[in-house]
Amino acid sequence: MPKKEEVRIDKFLWATRLFKTRTVATEACKKGRVAVGGTTVKPSHPVQTGEIIEVRKPPITYSFRVLALAENRMGAKLVPQYLENITPPEQYELIEMIRLSGFVNRSKGMGRPTKREGRELKKFTDESYFGGIPDDGFDFDFDDSDDDLDS
Repeated sequence: MPKKEEVRIDKFLWATRLFKTRTVATEACKKGRVAVGGTTVKPSHPVQTGEIIEVRKPPITYSFRVLALAENRMGAKLVPQYLENITPPEQYELIEMIRLSGFVNRSKGMGRPTKREGRELKKFTDESYFGGIPDDGFDFDFDDSDDDLDS
């Protein structure tokens, strides 16, 4: 395998198995989740040996030191020859704390409503909740009135 002096960061992240596909690695760079030396980089940024790459995969930020360069995807056993994981232990403690708490971060309004939210919605939209709507004799069905205009 020929040694190169620099490689595109998206190719390197894919080759060292930090991302499953090169497209995902490119998207992470575009979204600002990949930094070299504390500066976010574009997918075409050249990586050199000795640089420190920071990859944000919420909720933590992984840090890696580049030991050697590679353009082609490699087996998982070869990755330690190309990257050194220098992620601080506090980041791993954060993962463990989130796992133990069992909390799932779900934004309001995202996804299917819970059973409780469904009951509250039904109660809100039910006519009995409003105390009943008085019948004023006004019909909201406007489709029947089209026949009256023809005569």
